[in-house]
This record gives sequence, C-alpha cells and structure tokens, in this order.
Amino acid sequence: MLEALGLDTGTEAVYRAMLAEPGDGAADIARRLGTTKEAVYRAWERLAELSLVQSPAADGGPSGPSGPSGSGRPAGRPEPVSPALGLDHLVTRAQTELEEHRRRVAAARVTAARLASEYAELSARTTPVTVEHLPDVAQTRAKLAVLTDRVREEVMVFAPGGAQTEANRQAARPLNERLLCRGVAMRTVYLDSVRNDPATVAHARELTGLGGQVRTVATLPMRMTLVDREAAVIPVDGDDSSAGAVVLTGQGPLTALCSLFEMVWETARPLGDPARRADDADRLDRQEAAALRLLAEGHTDEGIAKRMGLSHRTARRIATLLMERLGARSRFEAGVRAVQRGWLPSDL
Repeated sequence: MLEALGLDTGTEAVYRAMLAEPGDGAADIARRLGTTKEAVYRAWERLAELSLVQSPAADGGPSGPSGPSGSGRPAGRPEPVSPALGLDHLVTRAQTELEEHRRRVAAARVTAARLASEYAELSARTTPVTVEHLPDVAQTRAKLAVLTDRVREEVMVFAPGGAQTEANRQAARPLNERLLCRGVAMRTVYLDSVRNDPATVAHARELTGLGGQVRTVATLPMRMTLVDREAAVIPVDGDDSSAGAVVLTGQGPLTALCSLFEMVWETARPLGDPARRADDADRLDRQEAAALRLLAEGHTDEGIAKRMGLSHRTARRIATLLMERLGARSRFEAGVRAVQRGWLPSDL
C-alpha cells in the first residue's frame, strides 16, 4: 500500500515487522515473514535509503563489517523510525515531486500548444485543407469503415457522451476488431462517468483485451476520431449526432487536433486505475474537480450533466455534495470558498 512512497511489498512487510517487534533480528523477521535473511537485509538497505531506519545496533545482523558472506552490508540490526516522522517525510517529498511534475507538464502543454499553432500556420500556407460533409449517421459510419480499411498505423478517439449506447457499441465492435487484429495502435478516451456503466466498461475492456489502450477524463471537448494523423472525423453538432459529421484533412488542422489529443491523453487515467486513494479524503477526485469548475463558471445542473456525460440527477447530487463540503449557500459562494481552499485557481 506504500508503493507510491518507494516501498515495495516486501520492504513494507519488513518495516511493519520491525515496528511490531523492535527487538527482532534478521533471522527472526525472516522466519515470521516466511522469507530469507538476505531479503531482510535488502529491505533494510532500502529502508535506510528512505530514512525509515536509524544506524544499526550491535546485534541480530550479519557479523563483522561485511556480514557473514562479505556482502558489504553493515553489521547489526537497524532501529525503525516512527512512521509519524519517517512516512510524513516521504509523503512531503512525494507531494513536492508531484507538484514539480505538474509544473513540467503544464509548461510542456504551453510549449506544445504554441508549437502546434506555429506549425499549423506554416502548414496552412503550403498544404491544402479539405472538408468533406457527411450529412447523417449512416454516411458517417460508412466513412469510418472506409477509413478503417485504409488506416496503417494509428487511430485516436475522443468518445464523450457518457455511457455508450448498444447501437454505438455494436457498430464500433467489428471496426475495432479489424484494426487491432491488424496491429494498428488504438487509443480511446472516454468520460470518467462510463466507469459506472458495466456495459460500456465491458466494451472498453474488450478493446484493451485486443491490445487497445483506454483512458478516461472528467470532460472532453468534442467527439473526434483521428486516423493516421491525416484525417479527422468530427460531428457537425456535438449535441446531435444525426446532424452528421465532417472529415478534415490537411497538416494544419490535423497537427492542432493531434496535439489536443495528446494533451488530454497525458492527463487521462487508465481504465484500471482506482478512482480515489484512501488518503485523499479531503481532496477532489477528477469528476468532482470538473463539476466544481463548471459550477463556478455558472453552468446549471443540466449543463454540467451534458458536459460530463452524467444523468441530471447525478449532476445535481454532485453539485449539492460539493456545496455541502464547502459550506456554501450559493454557487458563487462555492466558487469563492473553493478558491480559498485551493480547489480552484484564483484567476478562474
């Protein structure tokens, strides 16, 4: 359970054993855990690296400065550091590293967006952009089938709208199977809300079972299918699929759309990841954070539901719970309190 802090399962078990019986030596710990003394020594070394043990006492460990086999390990048994001190230090370090990673990702996004914009302007002057209109769902699906037959390397998909309908799943299944069986790389981003729909989750797991990659995010900007980074299929009306779609080609728009996909993919969560860790009780999960931002921007429950692929009742429940957690009587007050708590940026 402490892998995020640098402790593998075996090292954590040794640390727990030392805390439970501080007087035990390596042989005692190995016997209790059903492992070897060498494994205990390795765990001690890792614990020392993490500052979770103090300098060894003079008993219970390898004899002499290099141990019984000349392993180079220190003699004696180390003393465990209190979790209140040692683990707090590791948690603080992990949080610092996470913040630094977030800053690097944010800087990379800005650079990627600037580069994409510059490249799009350059390409637009030299590469013709074409737009093909597909007037209805049937022709859109037929065009996707044609593109699927021609794809050589990669397909990237934004699939908003929450739980996928049976008709959508049935239409997509044979296309996906053909792609993945040919060795084409396929990445799909759904909304986090699909995790609550068993049929959609089963469909997503079919994709991963065939070699596809599936992640989820709280909100998506549009429905989109990118084929070989050369063509993009985008609906004319994001709220009405019957209005048909357009197929865009040309380096300029495709470079920008591919950059958008990569930025969303970077922040998306793999389908198998847990929604929230036990020590995150006072933090927002991704769905709550997205709902809070929409709430503070003045969206109604119906608007939040549509943007996040949720039912109206679920969106209202999330909004109500957020306002209760913030002790707010209005949505404006909820936004102010969220900024004060650090849940929203101050420049929102």
